[in-house]
Amino acid sequence: MLGTVQSVSLNPEHGFHKTPRQSIRLLAGLGVEGDAHAGATAQHLYRKRLTPDAPNLAQVHFLHMELFTEMAARGFTLEPGIMGENVLTRGIDLLTLPTGAIFRIGPDAVVEISGIRDPCKQIEAVATGLTQALFDRDAEGQIVRKAGIMGVVLAGGVVTPGDTIEVTLPEGPFRRLEVV
Repeated sequence: MLGTVQSVSLNPEHGFHKTPRQSIRLLAGLGVEGDAHAGATAQHLYRKRLTPDAPNLAQVHFLHMELFTEMAARGFTLEPGIMGENVLTRGIDLLTLPTGAIFRIGPDAVVEISGIRDPCKQIEAVATGLTQALFDRDAEGQIVRKAGIMGVVLAGGVVTPGDTIEVTLPEGPFRRLEVV
């Protein structure tokens, strides 16, 4: 399975949005160099308050460009970085990936997918009603969260728009992504 990096973003301060960049550098075991969420332990403020010593399973936030098209059809205009993602992808059905999927991005970076992002109330600052639009149900009635997925950096490297993302699935049985 192959996809493409559409945009890369970071924010050195804890804020919801991230600023698109020409490139970002992933650091093994930490996340995006210069991003407020980089670190070996939990850096998202909510998680940090609950369990400050917990491993950071949300070092890199991936969001799929296809979501922008879906949300536009519902009247929401989204732009790169607005949802707080580090890497905006195209061509990968992120939400169906299992825990432990591996992304090889560009020539060097490797990220293991650790879980799914739970759409939080901060999304309402982007647009009223967007948080609710990011929830759905699948054929089995399970809740589908559409706000992207999270990963942990196994091997660092520079990531730029246009880079290829090669996806390798773990050996089965697959574990469904859970909120991290």
